[in-house]
Amino acid sequence: MIKSNIDTIRANFPILHQEVNGKPLVYFDNAATTQKPKQVIEALNQYYLKDNANIHRAAHTLASRATDYFENTRRTIQAFINANEPEECIFTKGVTESINLVAQTWGRANLNAGDEVIVTTMEHHSNIVPWQMICDEKGAKLRVVPINQNGELIMEAYEEMLSANTKLVACVWVSNALGTINPVEKIINLAHQVGAKVLLDGAQACSHLNVDVQKLDCDFLAISSHKLYGPTGVGVLYGKREVLETMPPYHGGGEMIKEVTFEKTTYNDIPYKFEAGTPNIGDVIAFRYALDYLTVLGKENVADYELQLLNYFVNGVNEINKQTNDAIKLIGAAKSKVAVQSFVIKNMHPFDVGMMLDAKGIAVRTGHHCTQPLMQFFELEGTIRVSFALYNTFSEIDTLLQALTSIAKYANR
Repeated sequence: MIKSNIDTIRANFPILHQEVNGKPLVYFDNAATTQKPKQVIEALNQYYLKDNANIHRAAHTLASRATDYFENTRRTIQAFINANEPEECIFTKGVTESINLVAQTWGRANLNAGDEVIVTTMEHHSNIVPWQMICDEKGAKLRVVPINQNGELIMEAYEEMLSANTKLVACVWVSNALGTINPVEKIINLAHQVGAKVLLDGAQACSHLNVDVQKLDCDFLAISSHKLYGPTGVGVLYGKREVLETMPPYHGGGEMIKEVTFEKTTYNDIPYKFEAGTPNIGDVIAFRYALDYLTVLGKENVADYELQLLNYFVNGVNEINKQTNDAIKLIGAAKSKVAVQSFVIKNMHPFDVGMMLDAKGIAVRTGHHCTQPLMQFFELEGTIRVSFALYNTFSEIDTLLQALTSIAKYANR
């Protein structure tokens, strides 16, 4: 479906139709942020042109419209992830704030000296640093699940780590650097057997995989709009109602209260207890149109097409290596992956490769991808990462492979 309609799909993304350094733009940095379809851009413009007002607190028409549109996005998210109710979906600035919210509220209230939090070797810094901070504060211990050379979790080690001391497992669902899909159903089930809660970093997963939080039975899921063809500065924290209701507020201010006196403040119900102050209204409203766009295309159709792109790229690299004495090394060969691939080129710094590709109009990501412990495991300073999305084409990959062939031959002199 996607391949046969690719021209129509690409027409929906205005940014793709430009030249960079005199060459047609080839955008393969989708794991960092996806581009936005016209529907999202138009929805954002519509809000500021006709509906701009603060929400929840006024009786006039503009405020009523803006509130309805804002809450419509919450209901759309509920359906998108199959939450039990919209109130379990809290708006944040992104996955980083969602994780910090859990660490600073649930973590501060529930972690004590001797307790343990488990993360994995492939976590993004945003799912490491908040837990280091709260563990240091509370005297808890941070434990790390190891991985193998294919970039897969060693599940036997994870099972051995779990104990009555385990209070939380904070795990990335899909690695942003490797594309590895972790076995989160098993991770969650095993954690719950010892009474631990589970937080999933869904930044990459939600743009590639179907999400059903009730089936997964995760306690928390963090989502980022800008990885899902929506605006930047918007995220969602899903949490089970029974867990959210036990958590103290994250920020104090307007909207998160029921009543304030100088003697005592009573807090609002969820989700508003965690949404202090004026939110990013226009971008939240526009986010709904990104989710609708993806839903109409069908997540299964998108995932299937993206994997075709990934396999085409990997096969192309293997052909280059036959000509260049294996000059390109692929990093991350998990059996279960999304369309993200890291690699290095012999005798070439990743930044140099990135600049050479940019000169040809090809956008990739270079560096440690906010996964420095993972890079240390592979004994690398960084990698080149390509990540594919629903609007990318096989001909664009041919352009990339042609450029990599030249670079690999140059590096292999």
